[in-house]
Amino acid sequence: MSNLRSRLVAAGSAVLLGLAGSAIAVGPAYAGGHHPTPGAPGIGDRLYPLLGNGGYDVLNYDLRLTYPAKDPAQQVRGNVTITAVATQSLSRFDLDFGGDSVGTVAVNGRTATFTRDGDEVVITPKHPLAKHKRFTVTVSGFTATPIAPNASSPAGFVVTPDGTMMAGQPDQSHQLFPSNDHPRDMATYTISMTAPVGWNGFANGVLVHKSQHGGYVTSTYRESHQMASELIQVAVGDYGIYWREPVNGVPVRDVVPPRLAAELLPKAADERNQIKYMESKVGKYPFDKYGSLVIDGDLGFALETQGLSLYDTSFFSLPQFILDPILNHELAHQWFGDSVAPWEWSDVWQNEGHATWYEVTYAYDTGNLPDYAGVATLDEYYKRVYARGDQYRARYGPVAHPLKADVIWDVFNPNVYDGGALVLFALRQQIGVKKFEQLERAWVAKYRGESASSQDFIDLASKVSGQNLQAFMTAWLYGAKTPPMPGHPDWTVTPVTPATASATPAPLSPAAQLR
Repeated sequence: MSNLRSRLVAAGSAVLLGLAGSAIAVGPAYAGGHHPTPGAPGIGDRLYPLLGNGGYDVLNYDLRLTYPAKDPAQQVRGNVTITAVATQSLSRFDLDFGGDSVGTVAVNGRTATFTRDGDEVVITPKHPLAKHKRFTVTVSGFTATPIAPNASSPAGFVVTPDGTMMAGQPDQSHQLFPSNDHPRDMATYTISMTAPVGWNGFANGVLVHKSQHGGYVTSTYRESHQMASELIQVAVGDYGIYWREPVNGVPVRDVVPPRLAAELLPKAADERNQIKYMESKVGKYPFDKYGSLVIDGDLGFALETQGLSLYDTSFFSLPQFILDPILNHELAHQWFGDSVAPWEWSDVWQNEGHATWYEVTYAYDTGNLPDYAGVATLDEYYKRVYARGDQYRARYGPVAHPLKADVIWDVFNPNVYDGGALVLFALRQQIGVKKFEQLERAWVAKYRGESASSQDFIDLASKVSGQNLQAFMTAWLYGAKTPPMPGHPDWTVTPVTPATASATPAPLSPAAQLR
């Protein structure tokens, strides 16, 4: 996987600035000594076989988008320059893109031929690309049109009454821009948005430049931390930015339509306390700033876009004792899912199980668990989840092996939310509270800015605890039946019967219920 390799890509330049500030030239990367072969059209994900691509590792995206008018439903134009390293000698390679059209493609500054096959852009450079060599690919003049939010399926590039934004998880960011759209290939980003005066653009990372010319404003953000493509946020329209007092040096910004600010902003005020809470649990917040983006629409879910969590207005109509733990769920993702991304989508329990764990513990630690979940203690909560364990596994598959991905809810199912949190509860029972807390901090420290697998988690848990946890974790993550709960031999599961085998067991977590 990519590491933190660059701080800034100069506009229009094929030069990366290294961490020490020294320039690293991006020269020709032509094959020599290895027989070139095509890169795979998928990165190798069991659930999403054509998502991502093989043969290269992206280092950086320089994405530039133009919004011609103040029309949320309009088609946008864009250019993207991708800096990557070939991991094999490449005769051709693919990018993921499901937008409207592609203008031209150049590799290392030379025109390349391309074809489109579904959501694949198949690119043949003028010369093959050498293994281990850096190259650039520029896609110019691509277009994409946003679609209405749909609570039944992911929308990707989304139109709202006030503008557009991104909801790319798990496989929709390439509906806006060409990319290697899989969390295994994290990269840094420069994102520039040009829109008419009166509209504002917001993205992940830090605002590094803003200029006005000819009735248009260009806002450029730099995300210097590694980021998976599914976590990109590009919000452009009649949005305003509202700052709260920093927390332990972390700036806090919220982005909402100005017409809704007075109603929405007070309801997100607890996010400052939540940053303190999460830092007390797992260590320093991993990014440059945090905040919430609230849009007027029916997404049907909240989403942990990096450094700027996304919600629709329906969440802010909930009672505060429901909303606050959900806000903490998305904040927890900044460590679990964003800073440490899943190696493949079967590992999504690492994201959602941890976020649910800190959602529920936050409700408990703030005295709201009885109102939030109808139980008084964590043991009571997880005893109820445990009872549903076999039903979850029969319906959705094991925690770390969802059966299918025909629709998004096959993957983002109750067994990766509540079931994933139950795995963490069982692990804490097995190794003790102190070792569990050490493991949580070690996980986000060791794999910060990287993608990590379930096996990586098992290995680290074994190392931190001093126990060989391979068999224990394999049973909990991959078993068809729910294992016995350590310390609670009296806990029982509800049997799976012919009548319940095809039923959809409801999750206990309100965040999972609303997803």
